[in-house]
Amino acid sequence: MENRNAELTDKILSLKKRRNAVILAHNYQTGEVQDIADFVGDSLGLSQKAAETDAEVIVFCGVHFMAETASILSPDKTVLLPDINAGCPMANMITAERLKGKKGELPGAAVVCYVNSAADVKAESDICCTSANAVKVVESQDTEDILFVPDQYLGHYVSTKTDKKMTLWPGFCPTHLRIRAEHITRLRQEYPQAKVVVHPECRPDVIALADEVLSTSGICRFAQQTEAEEIVVGTEIGIVHRLKKENPGKKFIHVSEQAICPNMKLITMEKVLWSLEEMAPQVKVPEEIRVKAKAAVDMMLEIV
Repeated sequence: MENRNAELTDKILSLKKRRNAVILAHNYQTGEVQDIADFVGDSLGLSQKAAETDAEVIVFCGVHFMAETASILSPDKTVLLPDINAGCPMANMITAERLKGKKGELPGAAVVCYVNSAADVKAESDICCTSANAVKVVESQDTEDILFVPDQYLGHYVSTKTDKKMTLWPGFCPTHLRIRAEHITRLRQEYPQAKVVVHPECRPDVIALADEVLSTSGICRFAQQTEAEEIVVGTEIGIVHRLKKENPGKKFIHVSEQAICPNMKLITMEKVLWSLEEMAPQVKVPEEIRVKAKAAVDMMLEIV
């Protein structure tokens, strides 16, 4: 197996150089995919890093909306998604047409759109946010009425930090929904010295039991900065590979083996190689949608 991976890695790196490509891997990818990437991180941060490079090709090891974000920020680069079926159930819980309908019901509301959404949904929004800056973005809006899409649990978390009147779209991440309060309670008993850190896409009762509520990048920073030697991690299991790699002296306990995103795991080294060989599948956001979606992203970046 190791020989097979070494052979695949050599082929990928050779072809990457020939294609003038950059490989991005989200924190939820498998360890072997993370290890061949130029950058590992969260979705927006990865797209921003890729935009700063002189690479002509971006291989995004993540899910479809992430590749779209890369296309939004780097329209002149070719964006490859090694498995076109790697989608996001939460992003699929809202469409641009349904958002237009809801906006008609709430004409005075500012639409704050989590970046975990399709490009055409971003294009129908006033401003985007990440899980790390959602509170700040919501607070920045002039209107008191906020329509927050598509994640109701991130939206609920934000609503506990602001006095804005928030209408929450009923979307959710199935992976984070599998993390239960009883998992946290049991692990606190088993590891009484451990710090518990969870993602804000988790249920409110899970968030209530955590020491810290952080984005994936925030979790990685916390792990490096905390003096705690044991950390209970409440997000998708793929992040544990990076945490262990960056913090070899600390113990990371994943909340639940059920908290796995099957779509993230569709990307394999073989598919990365094939994608570079065939220069497919390509993800390209139409220019009219791209410009509107980028305006919502740029509005966020001006604030944060």
